[in-house]
Amino acid sequence: MTLLDVSIVNVALPSIEGSLGAGPSQVQWIVAGYALAFGLVLVPAGRFGDLYSRRTLFVVGLAGFVLTSAVAGLVQSATALSVVRLLQGVTAGLINPQVLALIQQLFTGAERGKAFGAFGTTIGLSTAIGPLLGGTILAVFGEEEGWRGVFLVNVPIGLVLLPLAWRWLPRQRRRERGPLHLDVVGLLLLGLAVVCCMLPFVLTTGQGDAPARWLLLVPGVLLLAAFALWERFEGRRGREPVVAGELVRTSSFTVGALVGIAYFAGFTGIFLVVTLYLQAGLGFSPLQAGLVQTPFAVMSAVFAQVGGRQVSQRGRAVVVVGLVVVAVGLTAADVVSAAVQGTGGAIALSACLAVAGAGSGLVISPNQTLALADVPRSVAGVAGGVLQTGQRVGSAIGVAATTAVFFSTIAGAGLGGRTGGVASGEVPAQVQRVFGDSLSHGLRVSLGLVLASLVLAVVDLRRRRHADDEQEGAHDAGAPARRSGE
Repeated sequence: MTLLDVSIVNVALPSIEGSLGAGPSQVQWIVAGYALAFGLVLVPAGRFGDLYSRRTLFVVGLAGFVLTSAVAGLVQSATALSVVRLLQGVTAGLINPQVLALIQQLFTGAERGKAFGAFGTTIGLSTAIGPLLGGTILAVFGEEEGWRGVFLVNVPIGLVLLPLAWRWLPRQRRRERGPLHLDVVGLLLLGLAVVCCMLPFVLTTGQGDAPARWLLLVPGVLLLAAFALWERFEGRRGREPVVAGELVRTSSFTVGALVGIAYFAGFTGIFLVVTLYLQAGLGFSPLQAGLVQTPFAVMSAVFAQVGGRQVSQRGRAVVVVGLVVVAVGLTAADVVSAAVQGTGGAIALSACLAVAGAGSGLVISPNQTLALADVPRSVAGVAGGVLQTGQRVGSAIGVAATTAVFFSTIAGAGLGGRTGGVASGEVPAQVQRVFGDSLSHGLRVSLGLVLASLVLAVVDLRRRRHADDEQEGAHDAGAPARRSGE
């Protein structure tokens, strides 16, 4: 539910604009506010879960998400919806780190890989199936008020989950050490840094954006530096910093986080530009646009299970193979979108996305497994929060970059004002070609980010193999000595 609400709202925006009379800035905050609040809360929520109770944080977050979803579906003004979306993002951020931490707490070895495989399936499905589910809801409830169903659908699901979560999730064991210390200064520095770094990207639409927003990156970087210095100071004093030093010093976690940031930057932006291309460029309905993207979700779900089973045996090689497959799928989609238009082009694009989806299933859950493999359980929550904050930041960067290139290509062709959908069959061939070129350029941005993730994964794979070879060599060198001693 929490990840669906990142993408499902995109297809409902025309319905929201028509029903509530939302202006451009309000629409922007309805989408961006959720993503920003989501990313802001992840690390503090993970820390609170580690210190107090993961089950309690999960249940509180879920109850809040149900409540804010209900309010979002019933509001009568665009301003109210913008505010509620911020609160909904906060509750989503409370939930997600607890999931990763509980997997880390409850599973070990090959079972943990399978559990992360299920988690990867959830991420792949929820990220890619948003347009399809949103389009279906709009088709059932009508485009005028159908947007309300996009939020209200969370309510019955959440009400079923709440008692199950309270019953099945494990209670936190009593801590045997001294009184708890919460690093409030560290939390504030990190929170301000996340806001300054994410805000310029989540407010980027590619259409008339104010260049001054990029100035926020300067204090964002300075605040991150101040946060790092403060955390070192807290550690030297024997206190408990927000991000434990042992977490930062775990190389597998650091590499996994960087691979995740680059990959989420690459693959998240795909769905928005594909949806814009299909609806505004080809005249598809929201439901039809969602159906074109469904093969990505299906293949991602299937291969996430495969990746979850294989990662315990093959390690980082699974991620490398997955990234190569994603790159092949995106390259094919780039070629198709520029060369073939109309329904035939959409079908071919869907096939290319299916290939990319298969690769994506081999990336997300295995990378999560490897990133958290050596992380102590005591900091599993904050580790999950850091990973997912990186993913949210990466997603914001990717969406901003791909949409900016997409819209700039359209504007360069003299179609800057044409972003709304039209009835199927009414889009001139010339317009279809322009939108095809725009999609092609956007996909190249995504491909470049995926390739950056691939480079990081290959470097880590070679490092791991070199370390294994050295360890094996040391073992072989010691064997004759041991035999001689015997």
